[in-house]
Amino acid sequence: MAILDQVTSQEAIELENKYGAHNYHPLPVVLAKGEGVHVWDVEGKQYYDFLSAYSAVNQGHCHPKIVNAMHKQVSTLALTSRAFHNDMLGKYEKFACEFFGFDKLLPMNTGAEAVETALKVCRKWAYEVKGIKENEAEIIVCENNFHGRTTTIISFSNDPVARKNFGPYTDGFIKIAYDNLDALENALKSNPNVGGFLVEPIQGEAGVYVPAPDYLAKAKALCAKYNVLFIADEVQTGIARTGRLLATCGNCSCIDKNCSNEPEVKPDVLILGKALSGGAYPVSAVLANNAIMNVIRPGNHGSTFGGNPVAAAVAMAALEVVRDEKLAENAYKLGELFRSEINKFIETSSIVNLVRGKGLLNAIVINDDEDSDTAWNICLALRDNGLLAKPTHGNIIRFAPPLVMTETQLLDCVSIIIKTLKEFEK
Repeated sequence: MAILDQVTSQEAIELENKYGAHNYHPLPVVLAKGEGVHVWDVEGKQYYDFLSAYSAVNQGHCHPKIVNAMHKQVSTLALTSRAFHNDMLGKYEKFACEFFGFDKLLPMNTGAEAVETALKVCRKWAYEVKGIKENEAEIIVCENNFHGRTTTIISFSNDPVARKNFGPYTDGFIKIAYDNLDALENALKSNPNVGGFLVEPIQGEAGVYVPAPDYLAKAKALCAKYNVLFIADEVQTGIARTGRLLATCGNCSCIDKNCSNEPEVKPDVLILGKALSGGAYPVSAVLANNAIMNVIRPGNHGSTFGGNPVAAAVAMAALEVVRDEKLAENAYKLGELFRSEINKFIETSSIVNLVRGKGLLNAIVINDDEDSDTAWNICLALRDNGLLAKPTHGNIIRFAPPLVMTETQLLDCVSIIIKTLKEFEK
């Protein structure tokens, strides 16, 4: 069989099972095309995408502006490594720093790489600026976090599937309860060697847990009080997903009504990825001001592909789409509509306990045990009805469509979801 020969869904799945490592458990659908809010399988069936590659495709599949920027740049100069300057990196760094309100950007490729970068920046700042004795710095993290699956990151995960048989683990982390300010302050005041607090503004992989409205602002204030860096992992929540440019909303340009009920929080260190490229290319970044980022010097950190010309061109185009098409505003409006419609259904439902989220990052909790297969079976039925979503943590289904979705399309999707859920009513 020639490499480019068309395969059926079953053939494609069998090839992956035979030749690929079994590190994922995908929904059994094989996609071959995407445009906007839709994807098509190899047999030509159309679906609404309600996962957006875990919020990487906020701008929609194959957005023409992003694709054109990528094609133009890859046809001119794709990679130089950082051994030489290229004519796109500085433009991108300036654009992104002004876009998000920071002095410096350190470019990487994947979300996990960006998290690792932020941890290194934090530790170096702790030793060279805060004055913690070398090798004694600690970083506070939250229980049920998800920041990636590198060896260091799983060291502070409490997910047994991610951790078991991958030790020994990296020291230097303190785990506390999420959305618990008392736990944070107790950890800060009892340990003078804390250099940073790493937190997701919304815990997406854990089931779209949204903290109290004042949690992030008060956590940032506690970090300032104890001279600790507030590090926001916005790999999934950033780039307009939650109805604001950033879920922390520090120095953002959202419409006022999106921010009126929550205080703004500007992280000391901001971690971005996924939709930073609109899903077209692996692009991630860590942003901070000079007082923090200047601890990084030549040889301290790097990546062959980090900051390459294609990544720079794609990221600028992706951010322009978010700004010019007002995707934060659209996510805010459609998110309110989605939760309102689903809540109406929940009033008479026995299969769904609740819906929660912010903007177009939402989840429903299925009325069944976490170990049950009900949520998985619902997602299979949703697939059959033309909508793709995926369970997280057993009895929770995450819903995160591209932010270019229209109100008409959203209401069509709501009808599909409700129709499907009704098939599982007890």
